[in-house]
Amino acid sequence: MATIPLPKIYTISDLTAEIRATLEGSFAGIWVTGEMSNFHQHSSGHMYFSLKDETSQIRAVMFRTANRQLKFQPKDGLALLVYGELSVYERRGEYQIVAEYMEPKGLGALQLAFEQLKERLQAEGLFDDARKRPIPMLPRRIGVVTSPTGAAVRDILHVLRRRFAGVDVLIYPVAVQGDQAAPEIVEALGELNRRGGLDVVIVARGGGSVEDLQAFNEEMVARAIAASRIPVISAVGHEIDYTIADFVADLRAPTPSAAAELVIARQDELMQRLDDLGSRMAGIMRSRLHGLRVRIGGLDRHLRLLNPIERIRAQRRCLTDRWQNLTALADRRLTALRSRLQTTAGKLDALSPLAILHRGYSICLRLPGHEIIKDGSAVKTGDVIEVRLHRGRLRCDVREVQAEGG
Repeated sequence: MATIPLPKIYTISDLTAEIRATLEGSFAGIWVTGEMSNFHQHSSGHMYFSLKDETSQIRAVMFRTANRQLKFQPKDGLALLVYGELSVYERRGEYQIVAEYMEPKGLGALQLAFEQLKERLQAEGLFDDARKRPIPMLPRRIGVVTSPTGAAVRDILHVLRRRFAGVDVLIYPVAVQGDQAAPEIVEALGELNRRGGLDVVIVARGGGSVEDLQAFNEEMVARAIAASRIPVISAVGHEIDYTIADFVADLRAPTPSAAAELVIARQDELMQRLDDLGSRMAGIMRSRLHGLRVRIGGLDRHLRLLNPIERIRAQRRCLTDRWQNLTALADRRLTALRSRLQTTAGKLDALSPLAILHRGYSICLRLPGHEIIKDGSAVKTGDVIEVRLHRGRLRCDVREVQAEGG
């Protein structure tokens, strides 16, 4: 008679362990997509969150050893692609995915990390124009942080020699790509600042992919540039490439060659500028000297006016001028009066009785009273009369009187 096997009765632990073994054996190395929610990062560094879609969700964990390599900051609402394996948390009988890697869905992890870091540093003010320092017009010593074998350093040296051969260049060799690039750039900036003696530093590398330029998007590099006491020019990639270093640097150059052109002016341009400045200065000095001469002349005249001797001399000159004017006026007045007098004398002379006598007439006067005799009846025979001529007088006796008229 056959025996019926007894059903297997699991303990909870055994059942959970068997489920765990089944799940972990069947769902190792899987990709899961979903939206992140309930994100929480424990003080231990482990990240806990859920992945969900329209109808389901699954718990997930990413341990600290794995999330150290994340290039972006996870947050609720992100659509993710998660790589890992299923595991069962036996204590609660819950299954979860243990994530080993994850990246934003649609937007690349590096691009998202770039946008997140850019937003955060901008909020801190690291991109503000107010904190950016001017680049010296003619730096004496220039530091260059770049690969010693790359095209960037050759381009920079070529341009600097062509534009201004006398400038001193200090090249600090670093890796510009790979995991060691960012720490070496940070160390280079720190060392150059500690060493001193540089007027400006160029941080440069040639073009490349987003991954190739990643070192210049690292937060540690951005903060090292911001902390540098020496002005920093960022010259990374090609003209279309923008990195976090470009936003933090005091000046962004589109290429390493352009950085060299920006950091120093052309020698002939500087000479022309010096000539222009010299001409302007000479013009200003001439104008200034002319103004000073005019002012000194005015002060000298004013001083002379205040000098007692000069004032006496001036008064004397004034009196002399007035005396000459008065004399001339008197002369003109006398001449006029003399002319008038001569005219009047001529008129009087024409009316004078002497003038009449001069023309042959005479005046008879009866003596002794000297009355003018105008009528013959006024005298009688025997009277004595005086005849006054132009020259001389006659005393006459009247012998006969012949009266006329009545």
